[in-house]
Amino acid sequence: MSTVAYEIVDVFTDRPFTGNPLAVVFGGEELAATQMQALAREFNLSETVFVLPPSPGAQATYRARIFTPNSELPFAGHPSVGAAVTAAGRGLFAAGEVVQECGAGLLPVVVSGSTATLTGGAATVGEPLDPGPLLAAVSLTAEDLDPAAPPRVAGCGLEFPYLPVRADAVARARVDSAAARGVVADSIDVFAWDPASRTAHARVFAPGLSVPEDPATGSAALGLGVWLVTGGLLAADGESGYVVHQGTELHRPSVLDCVVTAAGGAVTRARVTGNVVPIARGEMAVPPFVG
Repeated sequence: MSTVAYEIVDVFTDRPFTGNPLAVVFGGEELAATQMQALAREFNLSETVFVLPPSPGAQATYRARIFTPNSELPFAGHPSVGAAVTAAGRGLFAAGEVVQECGAGLLPVVVSGSTATLTGGAATVGEPLDPGPLLAAVSLTAEDLDPAAPPRVAGCGLEFPYLPVRADAVARARVDSAAARGVVADSIDVFAWDPASRTAHARVFAPGLSVPEDPATGSAALGLGVWLVTGGLLAADGESGYVVHQGTELHRPSVLDCVVTAAGGAVTRARVTGNVVPIARGEMAVPPFVG
């Protein structure tokens, strides 16, 4: 094996050169993790996903391994959506209900044409956080905080600290590396919530993953639903829809359509839907194995 096939797609958008770009690699079954990491570093996108056969005995359609330029993730949203649509388009499996195996477990994905709906992993949520250090980490002040609900860590397979701020503060957020050290382990979701339209304007900074800012973060959009239910901003029972707009500040506007299901104030399921636009395809040389 001297090369692997790849496609570049834009995720969470219906227009090329917007949304979140993703490298989807095929034929990498024999690659070691170090070789996958080298390829992800070469693509230098926020994430690269390797579509592989499922593990023996796994009740899955395919397996996904996801890498940022500096590390492997157990799960991520835009690689999951992009991999499912792209693999179905290549004929690896039929569109419809499929199951993705990844570090977060077996996750259902429904593929329909150029869109996919991903169900996140088990919901997790932490206790309220002191907003001061989080605000300082993104160069904001106490006046910028939205007091509707406190910051806290939440997730559905990948956790983020969520920092709610006023609408005019989102565009002003900038990571302060010194202030963020020891406060933001890998990433932070800074967002403004509009309860009337059930819409969030979000920015996700991930300096610990070598991603200064992500244009669209499906895993963070899923976890936001957990934060919203926990904070009493979405219904404690039944289904609630909401929309996340992200990437505007990077000139890569993205739209993430989400639905969260709750019972007794606890999230039982979160889903995110996105569209995928093909951009390029080709062959990439396989890096040498380093044992």
